[in-house]
Amino acid sequence: MSTIPLDYETLRLIWWLLLGVLLIGFAIMGGRDMGVGALLPFAAKTDEERRVLLNLIGPTWEGNQVWLILGGGAIFAAFPPLYAVSFSGFYLAMMVILLALILRPVGFKFRGKIEDPRWRNTWDWGLFIGGFVPALIMGVAVGNVLLGAPFHIDDTMRIFYTGNFFQLLMPFALLAGLVSVGMIVTHGATLIVGRTEGVIAERARTIGIWSGLVTAALFALGGVWLAFMNGYVVTSVIDPNAPINPLSKTVELVQGGWLRNYGTYPWMIAAPVLGLAGMLVAVLALNLRMKWLAYLATSGGIFGIVSTAGLSIFPFFLPSSTVPNSGLTLWDASSSHMTLFIMLVVTVIFLPIIIGYTAWVFRVMRGTVTPQTLGKNPNAY
Repeated sequence: MSTIPLDYETLRLIWWLLLGVLLIGFAIMGGRDMGVGALLPFAAKTDEERRVLLNLIGPTWEGNQVWLILGGGAIFAAFPPLYAVSFSGFYLAMMVILLALILRPVGFKFRGKIEDPRWRNTWDWGLFIGGFVPALIMGVAVGNVLLGAPFHIDDTMRIFYTGNFFQLLMPFALLAGLVSVGMIVTHGATLIVGRTEGVIAERARTIGIWSGLVTAALFALGGVWLAFMNGYVVTSVIDPNAPINPLSKTVELVQGGWLRNYGTYPWMIAAPVLGLAGMLVAVLALNLRMKWLAYLATSGGIFGIVSTAGLSIFPFFLPSSTVPNSGLTLWDASSSHMTLFIMLVVTVIFLPIIIGYTAWVFRVMRGTVTPQTLGKNPNAY
């Protein structure tokens, strides 16, 4: 261990931050594509208008999925117990997300194969499902993390999940799902406003104003709800450099427990403030027709909303609602010291390459998408 320049605690914190960066990256980059997909039947009415929206995200949506893949890979390699519980316990929910996401590549490729309005309309609604359903279920999943998942760990470190799909549909979790849908719809609307023109942009502007207001209101309601909801608190002494052992701690349910971090670390209040302010600034910018300010504001709002969830539950990753002591935290659900260090070296090399390549692609694909530009591009959807 002495040959590793970073101690175990520091590496664990770095990977907690990196996982947050990857998930926020997907929420912003993938969220814009899901938002446009969810708005496809509403912001665009004619076949030509819908083609404009398809070609707005068509060249880049596959690249934006990299953030989701990296996030899942980071959980698998850096936090194996978390991967084991979440990817097995939430298996059915993840299958629904996967099936919905599959509709996107199929929809992009098959929609234009037949010039039949019914055929194309069917795939348009498929693309709507591919944007709306993943956003909803991912938000519901975050809500269930705050509520705690029904699992426990025995003395041999075997994990037992005792819940089912329908137990995930609790009122607070559904509220979190609506916040997730609202923020990606608002984000998608600001992208449409920024890179299209005419009636499509106007419809998206109207939708974005209303969805931004609803998202801000639901997010604020979630904060009030959280203040009166039981949260999980580790009451035993934590050794951040100890080997992983989820059963080595004691956990209690405390009313308003998820708000304790904001008292201990006052700087964390910046996250919910950014989440709420970002959505409200986006609404104001859309009203004032400041299109790129609106897009940046929704990006900041998403950053704040996702960060609020992560900071509220710190150091937990996934609390247990049935046996609280089995809940997984940053300090007892990570890979070994050496594994985290090797992964960090690889990440330091390749993550800047991914970010640079992504920036280059978006620079090349910049500009307004109109029916006229579609006619000049033989590869347009």
